Amino acid sequence: MKLGLKLLQERAKVGSFWWPYISNLPETYSIPIFFPGEDIRNLQYAPLLHQVNKRCRFLLDFDHEVRHALENLKPDDHPFGGQNVDASSLGWAMSAVSSRAFRLHGKKLLDGTHNNVPMMLPLIDMCNHSFNPNSQIVQEQDAGNLKILVKVVAETAIKQNDPLVLNYGCLNNDLFLLDYGFVIPSNPYDCIELKYDGALLDAASVAAGISSPNFSAPAPWQKEILSQLNLEGEAPILKVSLGGPELVEGRLLAALRALLASDMETVHKHDLNTLKSLSAEAPLGIANEVAAFRTIIALCVIALGHFPTKIMDDESLLKQGVSGSTELAIQFRMQKKSLIIDVMRNLTRRVKSLSSKGATAQG
Repeated sequence: MKLGLKLLQERAKVGSFWWPYISNLPETYSIPIFFPGEDIRNLQYAPLLHQVNKRCRFLLDFDHEVRHALENLKPDDHPFGGQNVDASSLGWAMSAVSSRAFRLHGKKLLDGTHNNVPMMLPLIDMCNHSFNPNSQIVQEQDAGNLKILVKVVAETAIKQNDPLVLNYGCLNNDLFLLDYGFVIPSNPYDCIELKYDGALLDAASVAAGISSPNFSAPAPWQKEILSQLNLEGEAPILKVSLGGPELVEGRLLAALRALLASDMETVHKHDLNTLKSLSAEAPLGIANEVAAFRTIIALCVIALGHFPTKIMDDESLLKQGVSGSTELAIQFRMQKKSLIIDVMRNLTRRVKSLSSKGATAQG
């Protein structure tokens, strides 16, 4: 938030060197903290709603801190030229920084790495995002020289009138919407978050027709594996994901493979990396793999059921014409639903392939 406060300070300063740049920044941003309450609810995705609420609470708390710090200051000592700084202006500054700042190398640390420093780069920040960029940012600095040269360098031949595009990062749609105010259709890095929970897995196994008491009451050796996966113990990390490059987060896949196995010795023949790998086809046998995939498919069905609307409903709403924030919220939730369906289709194909192999082996 330091850069945001500096931005507000320069905006308030008479004759600021940066005023031509600041005056051309957007007056409003299309990120969820500025959505009407109804459109925040329209996102229909609990992890993102949590992040939006968290950022809003931060702004309100920071607003109180700033007001307290500025109380009774003399006009000459006021860092913002006497202008009022509230949650709205702080939100504007935070949005300007999150959507336009780049992280560059700062001071060199003792271990040889550099700390990251957020910087706003006029003109360069006009480049849009692409996962297939035609340009990249290059940072140069001579030894002993504090001045930094930052430039955009073409990575491919660029035709006249083609835009310069940069890769903002391999981010999911949650971060693109939270920080930049847009959603990437068919984002290969998008995912959905689930909480690893024995009761949820029990419900999924029932829906999949797979009975396994080990989800809620794992055997001691299975608990040990869950602890190694950080899904059990004193400070477990229970957030797991579906989608993205992994398709199924390795920790979740390894846990299901182990919990659906009955033979401890067979499981212990494989290391955790093998159990976590989707490319390691059926390390514990075809029946185990099919059961794991069917359980994940059932988890997807449950996750899909948490959305109050279907994709067809969303498409119908978009055709009717809606506000910009409503459109973004609908697009976001549509992408999440499409992602879940894609995961289900992928795993269903794998189940069919494994089942046919199993039938061939038996024949």
